[in-house]
Amino acid sequence: MKKIINSIQDIWKIEELRNKILLTLGLMVVYRLGAQITLPGIDATQLAGLQSNAKGGLLGMLDMFTGGAFGRASIMALGIMPYISASIVVQLMGIAIPYLQKLKNEGESGNKKITQITRWLTIVILIFQAPTFIYSLPALGVPETAYLIGKGPLFWFSSILLLTTGTVFAMWLGERITEKGIGNGISLLITIGIIARLPQSFAQEFASKLESGNGGLLMILIEIVIWFLVILACIFLVTAIRKISVRYARRTIAGNIGNIAGSRDYVPLKLNSAGVMPIIFAQALMFVPALLKGSSNDTVASLGLRFTDMFGWEYNVLFGILIIVFGFFYTAITIPTNKMADDLKRGGGFVPGFKPGGETADYLDTILSRITFPGLLFLVALAVLPAFVVKFGVNSGWAMFYGGTSLIIMVGVAIDTIQQINSHLLNRHYDSLMKTGNKRKSRI
Repeated sequence: MKKIINSIQDIWKIEELRNKILLTLGLMVVYRLGAQITLPGIDATQLAGLQSNAKGGLLGMLDMFTGGAFGRASIMALGIMPYISASIVVQLMGIAIPYLQKLKNEGESGNKKITQITRWLTIVILIFQAPTFIYSLPALGVPETAYLIGKGPLFWFSSILLLTTGTVFAMWLGERITEKGIGNGISLLITIGIIARLPQSFAQEFASKLESGNGGLLMILIEIVIWFLVILACIFLVTAIRKISVRYARRTIAGNIGNIAGSRDYVPLKLNSAGVMPIIFAQALMFVPALLKGSSNDTVASLGLRFTDMFGWEYNVLFGILIIVFGFFYTAITIPTNKMADDLKRGGGFVPGFKPGGETADYLDTILSRITFPGLLFLVALAVLPAFVVKFGVNSGWAMFYGGTSLIIMVGVAIDTIQQINSHLLNRHYDSLMKTGNKRKSRI
C-alpha cells in the first residue's frame, strides 16, 4: 500500500504527467456526460423498453461499449464503433490497394493520410448507421408517445446530424487523449463505457443470489474468487506471455543474431503480438450476421436470430474463428518478418542454418505462426468463457465480465496505460540523472 501511495505521489510531482492525466480524466468525463444526453424530440422517461432490450445479447454488448448511451437513445448512441469498423476496413484494404500500401511506407506523413481516410470512411458508415438506428427504435421498444415532435423530416434530420456529430466528437476526444493525454484514447473511451456497467451488473447479480435458493453470500464469494482468477489469466495473456515468447525465441533461434534493436541477441517475437485488437475487430464484425434476422426469408432470419444470442454456440464458434483470423492478420501487418530479415542482413547478423534475406524471413514467419496460434487459442478461450459461465446460473450482465470482450479490453487497456505512465516516470528519472551528471561535470 505504501508503494502505491509513493507511486501516486511521484506521478503528482511531475507536472507534465499530472497535466496529461487530468486532461485525460476531463475528456473522459465530457464523453460520459455526452452519453447521458437523449436525442432531442424523444422523451427520456419512456425508454424503459429500449433499455430492457439493450440488457442482453449483441444489443447489450453494444450498450456496454457505449456506456449505456445506446439504451438511452443518446446523441452518442453509436459510440466509437463506427470508427473501429472504418479502421478494420482500411486495414483490410491496405493489403489489396497499392495506394494504401504506399502510404504505410511513407512513415508519419503516410499514417496521417490513412487516419484522414479512416475519418471520412467513419462518416460514410454513420450516414447508413444513424438512419438505421432511428428506424429501429420502435422495434426496440420505443413507443409512439415518446416522440414529442413526431417522426417528421425535422426529427430525422436533427437526429441523424446529432448521431453523426456525437460519434465524430467521440472520435475527436479519443484522438486528443492519444495526442495530449496518456495515450490509447479510443480504447480508453471503450473501457470507460464498460466500467460504467460493472457496478450495476454486480449489484444485479448480488441481489439475485440473495434470493432464496440461489446460493446466497457463499455463491457470491465463489464467483468473486473465480472472477479474480480470470483477471489474473487476462493479465498473464497481456503481459507475462511476452517473457515466455522471448525465452522461446532464444532457444529456437540460437547463435549470433544481429542488431535489430539496440544490442539485443534475440528476435523480439511474442506469443500474442496482436494484443486485444483481434477481440475488438471480431466483436465489431459480429454485428453483421445479426442483421440477417431482418431478412424476409424465414430460414435466413432464423439463422440471424441465433447470432444475436452471444451465449449461443453458433455465435461463439464464429466469434472464435474471427478472433483467430484477425489475430493472424493483425500480427502479419504489425510484425514485418521481411523487414526483420533485412535488418539482420544489414546489421551483419544471421540465423544459423538459414541464408540471410528471404529464407530467414520465411523461418521467422514460421516461428511467429507457431507461437501465435496457441496464444490466440488462449485468447479465444477467455473470450468465450462467459457462454460457459452463464450456464451455471450467473446473470448474463455479470457473466460478460468473466473473460469475454469486456474484461479482456479492460485489463489490456489498464496494463497499457500503466506501462505508459511508468515510461513517463522512467524518462523523468533519466532526465534527473542527466541533469545531476551535467551539474557534477560543470563543478569539475
